[in-house]
Amino acid sequence: MREKHIRILPRLFAAIIGVAFMLLGAIITWAGPPFVTDDPEPVEYQHWEIYLGSQYVHDDEGISAVAPLLEVNYGPLPDTHLHIIVPFAYSSPKEGPRQYGLGDAEFGIKYRFIHETDTLPQAGTFPIVVSSTGSKSRGLGEGHVRIFMPIWLQKSWGPWTTYGGGGYWYNPGDDNKNYWQTGWLIQRRMSETLTVGAEIFNSSPAAKGESDRTGFNVGTVINFSEEHHLLFSAGRDLHGPNNLTAYLAFQWTFGPEDKK
Repeated sequence: MREKHIRILPRLFAAIIGVAFMLLGAIITWAGPPFVTDDPEPVEYQHWEIYLGSQYVHDDEGISAVAPLLEVNYGPLPDTHLHIIVPFAYSSPKEGPRQYGLGDAEFGIKYRFIHETDTLPQAGTFPIVVSSTGSKSRGLGEGHVRIFMPIWLQKSWGPWTTYGGGGYWYNPGDDNKNYWQTGWLIQRRMSETLTVGAEIFNSSPAAKGESDRTGFNVGTVINFSEEHHLLFSAGRDLHGPNNLTAYLAFQWTFGPEDKK
């Protein structure tokens, strides 16, 4: 029996290494759930995407989270979708009281201006406005409106898809700085049910005295049906404050049957 276990161990080790290589070795971000890095592909015309999820961040200053987070995307026109996020934020600093309440709501419009061909990637933009609905004094918001202007690219071949890009954040405030955010992701469709992916992302300093931030996430999308999906990712900063970040959401997609 012991010899059988010894023979199995190398195979198990090789399988673990294979999975790790698949998820991490292909690395080249939450904007495009469940990742930070987004893509240029909008919701289909007259279709809906609804997410009910949560986010978790643990760093040296304490714990912050969003639960629940409601995200709604709708395609009123071809190649275009409208976007809104309404979050409820939780803050638990190492020093100070715990707080819970409405966070900073987010609004955006995604527009794809180039469709993918055999040789060209698809391309689009996704301007986002983050409001100041959360209380800054309670640690639930930034206290000012922020604007993100990105460009995203995507290319697929067989079961593989890669996308990424970046843009510029307008980030007003006494000690804040406008900054750049970039990211890239690669993912593979393992089956009709399971897709896995990994990303790496970077942002320049967002405030005076801060350094740039580089991090990674690995994640998965589980398709229970054409309408119901589960999304999960987790990672950490390679250079930055976050020791652990995680995202979990249920996604419901639906629209006119004749448009599918």
